[in-house]
Amino acid sequence: MGRLQTETLVLGTIMTNCYLALNSETKELLIVDPADEADRIIQKIGELQAKPAAILLSHGHFDHIGASDALRKQYDIPVCALDEERQVLERQTYNLSAAYGRGYTVKADRFFHDGETVELAGFSVRVLHTPGHTAGGVCYYIEAERTLFSGDTLFCESVGRTDFPTGSMGALHDSLHRKLFLLPDETLVLPGHGGPSTIGYEKQYNPY
Repeated sequence: MGRLQTETLVLGTIMTNCYLALNSETKELLIVDPADEADRIIQKIGELQAKPAAILLSHGHFDHIGASDALRKQYDIPVCALDEERQVLERQTYNLSAAYGRGYTVKADRFFHDGETVELAGFSVRVLHTPGHTAGGVCYYIEAERTLFSGDTLFCESVGRTDFPTGSMGALHDSLHRKLFLLPDETLVLPGHGGPSTIGYEKQYNPY
């Protein structure tokens, strides 16, 4: 415990949380949901004197992927997502970028599968497929650090919208109750928007 140092940048028009998950021992770093403003992310990584290892996307909506290509090129690192999210990542109408005036897509370099544990930046990261907000939505759980990057699946006292392409409220409900709420109560929840929470708090106070 205690190797994970997390920096939060709130970026873009939708005020999305981009997390820099730093391994304080190795100075390696994971970029979770590089929303926009690549220059700000690069500046912060420079201040941390860190070495990025990978980009982790919780899902394919435009407000979570906007700086992916610039950072991939800057650091020569892979963009990673869940296999089921290809359609959202690669179609402007599905990732909602077309509706906001500047359509773009992202092709991932590495696709994860539900339940696998990947070794990245010195962390063991468990991949949890949590469909609902999108069909290929995913949360990243670092068990040793009791930390969950929940994307737009779970917010403090709320959840992500399900009225976008590939969304499903039924699937989201299952993701919460069959996966996320089975994690330890003390698990820190770092969502795609808004402030942090814990699994225990959400089990008690989240209306969903």
